[in-house]
Amino acid sequence: MDASAGGGGNSLPTAGADGAKRRVCYFYDAEVGNYYYGQGHPMKPHRIRMTHALLAHYGLLDQMQVLKPHPARDRDLCRFHADDYVAFLRSVTPETQQDQIRALKRFNVGEDCPVFDGLYSFCQTYAGGSVGGAVKLNHGHDIAINWAGGLHHAKKCEASGFCYVNDIVLAILELLKYHQRVLYVDIDIHHGDGVEEAFYTTDRVMTVSFHKFGDYFPGTGDIRDIGHSKGKYYSLNVPLDDGIDDESYQSLFKPIMGKVMEVFRPGAVVLQCGADSLSGDRLGCFNLSIRGHAECVRFMRSFNVPLLLLGGGGYTIRNVARCWCYETGVALGHELTDKMPPNEYFEYFGPDYTLHVAPSNMENKNTRQQLDDIRSRLLDNLSKLRHAPSVQFQERPPEAELPEQDEDQEDPDERHHADSDVEMDDVKPLDDSGRRSSIQNVRVKRESAETDAADQDGNRVTAEHTKGTEPAADGVGSSKQTVPTDASAMAIDEPGSLKVEPDNSNKLQDQASVHQKP
Repeated sequence: MDASAGGGGNSLPTAGADGAKRRVCYFYDAEVGNYYYGQGHPMKPHRIRMTHALLAHYGLLDQMQVLKPHPARDRDLCRFHADDYVAFLRSVTPETQQDQIRALKRFNVGEDCPVFDGLYSFCQTYAGGSVGGAVKLNHGHDIAINWAGGLHHAKKCEASGFCYVNDIVLAILELLKYHQRVLYVDIDIHHGDGVEEAFYTTDRVMTVSFHKFGDYFPGTGDIRDIGHSKGKYYSLNVPLDDGIDDESYQSLFKPIMGKVMEVFRPGAVVLQCGADSLSGDRLGCFNLSIRGHAECVRFMRSFNVPLLLLGGGGYTIRNVARCWCYETGVALGHELTDKMPPNEYFEYFGPDYTLHVAPSNMENKNTRQQLDDIRSRLLDNLSKLRHAPSVQFQERPPEAELPEQDEDQEDPDERHHADSDVEMDDVKPLDDSGRRSSIQNVRVKRESAETDAADQDGNRVTAEHTKGTEPAADGVGSSKQTVPTDASAMAIDEPGSLKVEPDNSNKLQDQASVHQKP
């Protein structure tokens, strides 16, 4: 079957409802639920603790390797983020922030992204889980899960949309050490702008984002934004309108992602599972059921490519916990019973106390014609790609056993792999030329499928993440003028910079086998 027809990937022999069991690891820090953005703020890390409780009471923790993430260190974060930004996050506190007004403004920290107790530790924890998951995938696991991660709006030098550190970019950079190509897929209701921007000019990372577009945060993600230079056609944006339901969503997701897998042939996939695209989300406007949302996980799992599952948005927290619990079951190949087992947060799930909730009867503003046009246009863009771009893949850190241990491991210093950039300064880069290039702040006009004349009217103003908040910083959110902070233009062997250089030598065989925020 043609994958682009939406019939699924090249599944392993069936064993139960969803194919063969996969080797799954799950990252969780019990402290994550204690972090608090502040009264009235919609982002609530407590949802991660609720999700974990459901996983425990459904018996899923016994079927995964459960790991406590090693906190990311300064130099780990500086592989993508600017040194001075990381230093600011490390030093700022609620008590000292009034003495750093200029820095707060410079780094876009304030209302949407407040300073709270333990902010830097929170960033270290969720970033450590995502990078740790990438390390696990690089060393033999099939699926790695970090529901605390997926904060896709953070930029090199600033916070955005409830996100401070872009754990996704850091995880992809780790995966690129072992894979020629990495695919990033984003099903959060908001455009995955921070990740797209980081890899906008490389053909080694393809980004695909399904999101609400039009007068909505962050204002980026036009279908015409397709990548630049070597990255042209390696950014796909699927703009959607209010009320999209399961059937309409999958009529785009499966054919588009099937064709992406066929043409791009990634060695690893990162799937950001933002739950604000669910029906009834406090800040969202889509109408997906939990099963419809999880179908994306099921479909990407079916290709048998190493898969990193991350969290993201989601502001009706009882439904977030439901969703990520169910999707963990999908990752493990288990269909969970709808009747919810008693748990510490049982009262949150009343009056029905079920895992699934019915979508609403809201209007689906996505017409069949609009969906057909979007699908046709994106499949046409994909047809312009040469199959499986090749990269000169030179010496990499040697394969070794991962000394990562279970979450009850007594010595946390033993948890990290010696070959991971997260624990090592002198890693040999993918490009062993020995040249180190610092991050370049170069403004590059985003390449568009439209003519330059048509681009002149594309200077959009960022829609606010939460209505009534102050406008975002200049240059953030303009789909045509946002400057890519291209992670692919940095050097891997130097803290604070990484280099992932494309090479069209065609010397390598493919490793992959294919068959905020509101």
